[in-house]
Amino acid sequence: MKVAAVQMVSGPDVAANLSAARLLLEDAAKRGAQLAALPEYFCLMGMHDSDKLALAETEGEGPIQAMLASAARDLGLWIIGGTLPIKSTTAEKVRNTTLVFSPDGERVARYDKIHLFAFDNGRESYDEGRVLEPGSQPTSFEAGGIKVGLSVCYDLRFPELYRGYAGVDLLAVPAAFTYTTGQAHWELLLRARAVENQCYVIAPAQGGQHPNGRRTWGHSMVIDPWGQVLSVLAEGEGVVVADVDPARLTQVRQQLPALAHRKLG
Repeated sequence: MKVAAVQMVSGPDVAANLSAARLLLEDAAKRGAQLAALPEYFCLMGMHDSDKLALAETEGEGPIQAMLASAARDLGLWIIGGTLPIKSTTAEKVRNTTLVFSPDGERVARYDKIHLFAFDNGRESYDEGRVLEPGSQPTSFEAGGIKVGLSVCYDLRFPELYRGYAGVDLLAVPAAFTYTTGQAHWELLLRARAVENQCYVIAPAQGGQHPNGRRTWGHSMVIDPWGQVLSVLAEGEGVVVADVDPARLTQVRQQLPALAHRKLG
């Protein structure tokens, strides 16, 4: 299966972000992708964290979900819909949610980001817990015979989540890593997750300078089960494409049967 990681530099205008995402998905389809993944917050990088509250959708309704469904149907793509704000049971918070759509436009999976990012180095400060309600349930799905495990951004730092996906073919990590943390840890952690779980990783990211002043690291990439980066885009909008090859998965797992040698967990 050919897969595409979409990189964006989203801003506070939802309509503009959706239009940009649709064009990038069209590019992915033209390049032969059968599955495309959008980055975290693809629909909104607001001026304030609380902007998510006003734009949160009810699952199954709203313009963001309508765009994802129609793009999947029109382009014949499996789409991992980055993340979008979905209403939670708490009025002051939302879920940071990945929705997956099949090529017929049907929603087939939902994952709510479990681990919420917090960071303060004296110059930059972030705390997603102020407006986000964490999820609790790992989620996987199957697309054209490829088993996919879902995660989002900060989840990448918690390997126990990915061990729960043992045996999947592809791990998805939509993200909006900060420039500071991304420069230090993004590729390192992605390649580690690929190697230790002997599977492909697709990591679509925000990558550039945003209107809210935030700079994201970008470097959207696809990695093979040996830890090799197959394709990468440093910054700016664009699409990276690579193949998920079942024969390569089998080869790596047979040559080095590490998953079968696990003793703990």
